[in-house]
Amino acid sequence: MNRVAFERHRPHPWHGLTPGKDPPLLLHAYIEITPFDPVKYEIDKITGYLRVDRPQRSSSLPPALYGFVPQTYCGSRVAALSEEATAADGDPLDICVLSERPINRAEVVLDARVVGGLLMIDHGMADDKIIAVLENDNVWGGATDIGDIPQRLVERLEHYFATYKLIPGTPSSTAIQRVYGVTHAERVIRAAMEDYRALFQHGEEDR
Repeated sequence: MNRVAFERHRPHPWHGLTPGKDPPLLLHAYIEITPFDPVKYEIDKITGYLRVDRPQRSSSLPPALYGFVPQTYCGSRVAALSEEATAADGDPLDICVLSERPINRAEVVLDARVVGGLLMIDHGMADDKIIAVLENDNVWGGATDIGDIPQRLVERLEHYFATYKLIPGTPSSTAIQRVYGVTHAERVIRAAMEDYRALFQHGEEDR
């Protein structure tokens, strides 16, 4: 089978999909993990297929759909937005999407409206988690900033990411530095898009 022809039918989720309809506010989110998953799945950066990263050690489950924004990369520009970080994690930008109706399968692409985010530091590196709502959701669709999301739900997201890598008997490697609103989330997304272009698309426009 011709490889190029095949890739036209199944684009790589990180490189072959666009960041969204109207970034930085209306994004595509490629979902790796659902709120029902006791196993952490992660995109294989070479093949584009979903692979098992690790079973979760604790009983904590993600309180929202969890994945990444295509054609983003957390590099020096993302790190520069955090005084606490010495670098960024070198992965696509993570995104959590709230949906009133249960979505119980991964490897789907959603239209997500950004409302804010969490600044997480993992081993000294910026590992931001964008918070968004499913576009046109019957409950969350009208949210435009983090203040439109119940505080208890934001706290669940904070707690999950503060503990999801926790190994009993060892200190946690992650810490949530702060919760931010849509304005700062836009800055993070633009920075991640610029980091991606600088790493993967530099010089393409001149070819």
